Amino acid sequence: MRLPKPRLCIAFLLALQLSIPALMASDAPTPPASQPADVIVTNARIYTVNPQQSWAEAIAVRGDKIIAVGNRKQVEALRGPATKVIDAGQRLLLPGFTDCHIHFMEGSLGLTRVDLNNAATIAEIQKRVKTYADAHPTEPWIQGMGWIYPTFGPSALPNKKTLDDIVPDRPVYLVAFDGHSSWANSKALAMAGIDRNTPDPPNGKIVRDENGDATGALKEAAGDLVGSKTPVPTRAERLDALRKGIREANRVGLVRVHSAGQDFEYLDLYSELRNHDQLTVRFYVSYFLDPPGLTPESTTLIENARRQYHDDWIAGGAVKTMLDGVVEAHTAAMLAPYTDDLTQSGKLFWDPDKYKATIADLDARGLQIFTHAIGDKAVRLALDAYQNAAAVNHTKDARPRIEHIETISAVDVDRFGKLGVIASMQPLHSYPDDDTLNIWARNIGPERASRPWVWRSIQDKGGALAFGSDWPVVTLNPWRGVQTALTRQTSEGNPPGGFVPQQRLNLEDTIRGYTLGAAFAGRREKTEGSLEPGKLADFILLDRDLFNIEPSQIGKTEVLITVVGGKIVYQSPNWKNSGLADQSATKKAITEK
Repeated sequence: MRLPKPRLCIAFLLALQLSIPALMASDAPTPPASQPADVIVTNARIYTVNPQQSWAEAIAVRGDKIIAVGNRKQVEALRGPATKVIDAGQRLLLPGFTDCHIHFMEGSLGLTRVDLNNAATIAEIQKRVKTYADAHPTEPWIQGMGWIYPTFGPSALPNKKTLDDIVPDRPVYLVAFDGHSSWANSKALAMAGIDRNTPDPPNGKIVRDENGDATGALKEAAGDLVGSKTPVPTRAERLDALRKGIREANRVGLVRVHSAGQDFEYLDLYSELRNHDQLTVRFYVSYFLDPPGLTPESTTLIENARRQYHDDWIAGGAVKTMLDGVVEAHTAAMLAPYTDDLTQSGKLFWDPDKYKATIADLDARGLQIFTHAIGDKAVRLALDAYQNAAAVNHTKDARPRIEHIETISAVDVDRFGKLGVIASMQPLHSYPDDDTLNIWARNIGPERASRPWVWRSIQDKGGALAFGSDWPVVTLNPWRGVQTALTRQTSEGNPPGGFVPQQRLNLEDTIRGYTLGAAFAGRREKTEGSLEPGKLADFILLDRDLFNIEPSQIGKTEVLITVVGGKIVYQSPNWKNSGLADQSATKKAITEK
């Protein structure tokens, strides 16, 4: 299905115009034979995401940069005696994808723990936890992530007894899929010292029964009371987990990620991987800033990271903060009370005046700002603070970002384009399953639920979109997100017609959100995000042509080859077995890492 192509934001178009000389280089004379390409990929269907040259047949690489994009004859003229040539067999080739909102260390560690994603019943959760516990008898804590609220019925929250029944002798600590609620068994609560006299922490809530005893469900910062008692992974364990995470990212076509928390303190680990030639994903890492705001210590950390890490592989210079929680737990900050519980309207994590002052300070330092805002009240405050910072500092093209934007007041939609604020959103979060339709929508009511994840409206009003996953909240595999952006339906086709279908995007706009839009959101559109001469040679070859299949099949997409900096960093067994990869001209097409 295709929707009319919406207009781009003015700032985005201006940024693209700056690159026109480079774009036109595809029509420039062929470089002399003394400078042949190292690699040529030919016989491909290349969607470049370059508005001046959307489609091509071949691409040439020298070193880590693209030197030509065009038809086969033009590009193959760059072939020299040592040039390696890949015949793509008419496969679709795209720029490598960027995940604009990820928690990479946590996601990577999750690959070594209990995975509760898609566990639809309490019995299935118990089975997975018990299987893991039995397989790891010496592990002092059982940890995992991925449970969803609908599993527990109308209450939408779990109970410690469910875990006590299967693992009574060791602490169990399981984080919800959204990272905003957690679940502990009695042993874990005891080890954290949580009893009926334990006060709720700031920005957190210990859920209690009628007797005042903790039920095992913990909201927001209350989870830290237990999480802080879990074993701290060793340096070696973290490095091993990161290697697993990087391999998984490359497998699904990711070439860059924007870290939204929990990675800044491990920048030295990413640097170590790079020094050992094991870093095959590019990282843009933000510092996580809690209230009350900047201190001399945090300012020093942020500035030191910006000075030390500022290249194509690892970069600092961003700060992430959170204004609220999530709708499911009634912790997202709303302009009006929740429809299902009029006593609650969520809570801002920051004092508004202090938040505005902090944003102005960060903006004055030239730091890019990411603000988590899910409720409409939090979204409005973030927009107000960004508008104030630009007025106070007279800054232009700062590209501050709001992360998530699950609900928004209608009057605030066009402010993204007017203020130059990036809408950093996660398409798969809108997946219309039981959690979205029966808890999320119920909590905020039909009027506000008519404006959920309004990608299309923001873009139509001139706002720039950037897409990601929020891994480990959902899978880092982007292809289900692409499908959801186009269909607003589950993989089974529900609801009929789509969930608020007027917010669907077309395929071109969705791909841009993961490529050139993502690069724009990370201030790197001049060097990344589209396939143009002079840009980094980061691209992916797919097993299917997304432009010629039903949108409902996009989620099944497999990446055959991922290239980062001109080197193959992932190669699917299906590519190796395709016959094309065995041709003598392509067997060692690019140096593998």
